[in-house]
Amino acid sequence: SVWRQQILVLIFYLILKPSGLDALISYKPNIVILLADDFGIGDLGCYGNTTIRTPNIDRLAKEGIKLTQHVAAAPLCTPSRTAFLTGRYAIRSGMEETVGYRVLQSLAGSGGLPPNETTFAKILQKQGYSTGLIGKWHQGMNCEYRNDYCHHPLNHGFDYFYGVPFSLMNDCEISHPSELNLPLQKKLWLYTQIITLALLTCVAAKLTHLVSLSWKAIFCLALFDCIFLVSWYSRFGFLRYWECIIMRNYDIIQQPMKVERTASLMLNEAISYIKRYKQGPFLLLVSFLHVHTPLVTTEKFIGKSNHGLYGDNVEEMDWMVGKILDTLDKENLRNSTLTYFTSDHGGHVEAQEGNTQQGGWNGIYKGGKAMGGWEGGIRVPGLFRWTGVLPEGKEIAVPTSLMDIFSTLVHLAGETVPQDRVIDGRNLMPLLQGLVQHSEHEFMFHYCGIYLHAVRWYEKESENVWKAHYVSPIFQPERSGACYAIKYCPCSGEGVTHHDPPLLFHLSRDPSEAKPLSADSEPQFYTILERINKAVEEHRKTLTPVPPQLSSYNIVWKPWLQPCCGSFPFCYCDKEKNNIKVACQ
Repeated sequence: SVWRQQILVLIFYLILKPSGLDALISYKPNIVILLADDFGIGDLGCYGNTTIRTPNIDRLAKEGIKLTQHVAAAPLCTPSRTAFLTGRYAIRSGMEETVGYRVLQSLAGSGGLPPNETTFAKILQKQGYSTGLIGKWHQGMNCEYRNDYCHHPLNHGFDYFYGVPFSLMNDCEISHPSELNLPLQKKLWLYTQIITLALLTCVAAKLTHLVSLSWKAIFCLALFDCIFLVSWYSRFGFLRYWECIIMRNYDIIQQPMKVERTASLMLNEAISYIKRYKQGPFLLLVSFLHVHTPLVTTEKFIGKSNHGLYGDNVEEMDWMVGKILDTLDKENLRNSTLTYFTSDHGGHVEAQEGNTQQGGWNGIYKGGKAMGGWEGGIRVPGLFRWTGVLPEGKEIAVPTSLMDIFSTLVHLAGETVPQDRVIDGRNLMPLLQGLVQHSEHEFMFHYCGIYLHAVRWYEKESENVWKAHYVSPIFQPERSGACYAIKYCPCSGEGVTHHDPPLLFHLSRDPSEAKPLSADSEPQFYTILERINKAVEEHRKTLTPVPPQLSSYNIVWKPWLQPCCGSFPFCYCDKEKNNIKVACQ
């Protein structure tokens, strides 16, 4: 039956030609995007896992299309989600590392997704879509003052937002050690030294008459320094209250968030949103907190899997996906809805608590979260279902990108991609419908922060996929290397190895990147590298300088930007304590 569908689609295409393709889709479909966090491709049954139960997500593969070379544009949350939303490499938006920080560090920083960037939500909103985001954002909040919301989802095309504007982290759960305190303490110690030295220098200059300063000016400077340091030191005791919040649109409704209730609240919101806007067209992005550490899992699922708390968390997410799919079916929306499941990047293989593994499995692929080039950090699930339009049970094994969802949704909304900027994503519909056999991507560039670590070349004529690594992290699977010591592999410095000539892999034959090629083993070795190097030169010509959103100034915590429900610094509220519906229990 699948072959019959493909033949019929091909006949329609030959009769109608490209201008008739739009006639096959004569209406704007609803869009439901299910985005997991830190989820390894090896943890799904439809990608080969036999020990974790994911029947609902696997159902999408059975009833739709599975992409086997689906790749994230970055191996960490903030830059990957930026590229996903805009269809552009995050370096084009300034959302990549510049001074050692690779993701946004605080709700009270001033960095974030620039207001001049265009998300797929913004374009669909202008095309008459109701647009909603439920769950994690991690793209910033304010720029200059507490309520300017310049980076907020509602200023990037979403009509409705319910969720976590920052991210889930250990600090959100009292029983876990702080995730942010250690880097904060190191930074604060540096600030303390600088401020103390500056103050002593002023006093010495006054006493020696080198500089004309009044004691009043020195006192004011000392008072300012004292207030600054006290506010920073006080942050250690308030991290859970200040960073872990739930918002509805612009309103803080829970601070700190009750992590044990978050999954139920967000599932209720997702189901309610579908029912509220079922007349369509609507866009719903469900951005799960699963399976990011600290693996908050409701009691119903604890101890149910064969892989401890991590497996329990995966199976809870699968159950949530099932509830959302059931809602689409009950509301008769299956045939009018494109459903897409993916992850922002690969599983966090270094995550562990004591001797217990807390991160996911990336299957046969080397590496994981934060590793810019290795497949384990960037190869992710890609499942599409649109009953009646897309074939069922089909597998597509050519390179595609998370950035492609931008161009795909813009096309389905009847719009064209922006012409005033470089768009790196490509429209997937011809590939998904079987009208073409090759990916539109010839080269993909794999960044780690602002550093280009690797490049993938899809040689369409031969269908070979090559990958060259210019830089790679010093990753040792036996868990004794630098990555495990600091929890994340770095992008530069002593934690990486530079390769000259680059490591070259034939991904089509060696997807686990186990056997680097050489001039002896691959006759075209230098020819392939020469072609990839030329592509890198051409790509770099398309990059233009933009303000770095992860600079020291934009990353630093600013008290005047701190979102607060109540009186600062004692921020507290819970407007959702009675909002747990029985239907989703």
